[in-house]
Amino acid sequence: MNKIVLIVLIYLSFIFKAVANPNINARTIILMDYHSNEVLFEVDPDAEIYPASMTKIMTSIIAFDLLKKGQLSLDDKFVVSENAWRLSQSGYSSMFIMVNDQVSVEDLLRGIIVASGNDACVALAEGIAGSEENFAEMMTEKAYEIGMTNTNFTNSSGINDPNNLSTVRDIAVMSKYLIENYPIYYEIFKEKNFTWDRTGGDPIKQGNRNPLLYKNVGVDGVKTGYLAVEKYSLASSMKKKDRRIIAVASGFPTKNLRSSESLKLLNWGFRNSNTFEVTKKNETFFELETWLGRKNKIRAISKDDYYLTLNKKDIRNLKISLKYDGPIIAPVQKDQRVAELVIYNKNKILKTLPLFAAEDLKKVNFFKSLFTSLNFLIWGDA
Repeated sequence: MNKIVLIVLIYLSFIFKAVANPNINARTIILMDYHSNEVLFEVDPDAEIYPASMTKIMTSIIAFDLLKKGQLSLDDKFVVSENAWRLSQSGYSSMFIMVNDQVSVEDLLRGIIVASGNDACVALAEGIAGSEENFAEMMTEKAYEIGMTNTNFTNSSGINDPNNLSTVRDIAVMSKYLIENYPIYYEIFKEKNFTWDRTGGDPIKQGNRNPLLYKNVGVDGVKTGYLAVEKYSLASSMKKKDRRIIAVASGFPTKNLRSSESLKLLNWGFRNSNTFEVTKKNETFFELETWLGRKNKIRAISKDDYYLTLNKKDIRNLKISLKYDGPIIAPVQKDQRVAELVIYNKNKILKTLPLFAAEDLKKVNFFKSLFTSLNFLIWGDA
């Protein structure tokens, strides 16, 4: 075969492999970049699912929210009811708490997140809201507040209930909210085991149900799920350097496939795309030329964080340009819109970001202004 043709074919083969969609054995899937919110891959992401123990992410969020506001303490203790204890019986994921135990919020949270204890969920829910029903209403209200548009929670654990419903897209939104808003408490999700010094018996040590935590590949959360009607599910998050990707899938036929297919999905996302920090709120500066100002240049800033995720094959087509009618005539007030950043891919505008003056710019006095104008008329813009 001609050597040049062979090289071209190898190159085309590489490109094809780099952009081919992953073949994931699950019913409904979403893969999302954490920073840009860009969906990298999806299969029927708005299909109705029973979220099973992924429900416990929201149970944790409600507690984290109260902790953050100072309305709850990790040292607070709740008395275990018979209703909560019944879910520590055989057949349920349990922390193994006993009736009338006084258990701290911190232990209950680890029982929920690490051991996936349904009993701990009910104890926490009743301690916070008086009843699990009231707590489930708080969960659904919070879901609506953060943009989970197709979710309804009816219990705190995710056990069988035909009305406890969500989608993998909503679970991804919830996972991002958890990581973004409660970074300190999110650390619990990567703990690999939890030991409960139970009443009336030897301490019980249980491992985290998330199988990807043990592979040391950058996964630090978030939660598994299983119901006979739904099969296996997993919300997972992988971080490499400054980049994070979230994957949620449901309907894996087996526990082993839940692990291997989720890892394949996350790795595919990192391998085939890159995310770029275009602007950082109040930190990314652009210098603009000015006219008749006390300074020749003024700094402009973005008021938003903006990240861009692209397939690696599209990176060479990326173009970013600074657009403004310049030089900008003084005076300029701080926060005045003065320019825009335009982001293109293949000459198509992906995003236009407004830029604002980072400072006031006063006009020079009358004589200086007159001298500058005359100088320009005589010598031009030199």
